[in-house]
Amino acid sequence: MSSQSWLTVTRGEAPLLVSIPHTGTDLAGLEDRLVSPWLGRKDADWWVEKLYDFAAGLGATVVHTSISRTVIDVNRDPSGVSLYPGQATTELCPTTTFDGEPLYRDGQAPSAEEIAVRRKAYFDPYHAALAEELARLRKANEKVVLYDCHSIRSVIPRLFDGELPAFNLGTNSGASTDPALQKLVADILAGTGESHVVNGRFKGGFITRNFGKPEAGVHALQMELSCRGYMHEQPGPVNAENWPAAYDAEYAAPMRATLTKILQTALDWARA
Repeated sequence: MSSQSWLTVTRGEAPLLVSIPHTGTDLAGLEDRLVSPWLGRKDADWWVEKLYDFAAGLGATVVHTSISRTVIDVNRDPSGVSLYPGQATTELCPTTTFDGEPLYRDGQAPSAEEIAVRRKAYFDPYHAALAEELARLRKANEKVVLYDCHSIRSVIPRLFDGELPAFNLGTNSGASTDPALQKLVADILAGTGESHVVNGRFKGGFITRNFGKPEAGVHALQMELSCRGYMHEQPGPVNAENWPAAYDAEYAAPMRATLTKILQTALDWARA
């Protein structure tokens, strides 16, 4: 386990590392500088840690941060280069929500110096934990799968047109994993009868792109889920009264079953 209170590393021995970078709601003391704490937590990947709480039972190593992506987004390129050129996105230390609403009160946005401090405090340790655990697992396994867990509201006009597919698998356009593993997961998605896409709007963030090195035995997948697949998502704009909806294990069960099958299939592939 990590010695950092906000960083949890649950070690397993299976050749699978599950990264949960965006479920954090800890605003690290920024509450008074933000327009509202609710806005600061609005774009969290709500309940994803509950959805995947079976992973450790498969023997996977799980790395999770409780720090909100509003403080710093550990899935962005720290150099500031956009992962999706020409498309709307948020920064390493976001100043707006996904919907374009300002996060900070006037004059309260972080300076370059403050961003550097946040990077050293939160971004770098998260990535160091991923690197350390991947190296540990790789020593004992020819192949290791890094699975990066995400979710997002189904309709966000600023980020994408229409309704997002239920399952969005990203492999950096095939560069972050063996094609055989990508096909195995894509076939599972096709068998669900739910909408799905491979390398669509979300091809994989910085974690997938940085660590996915098939030639070095590390195969990275990003799964972006539409929230409607596992929670009672309100259609249209959300507010503090209706978002987030409570976690409902029964409602989430079908999507959770698919995710269990995906992780087990990835494990079997890595062990083969």
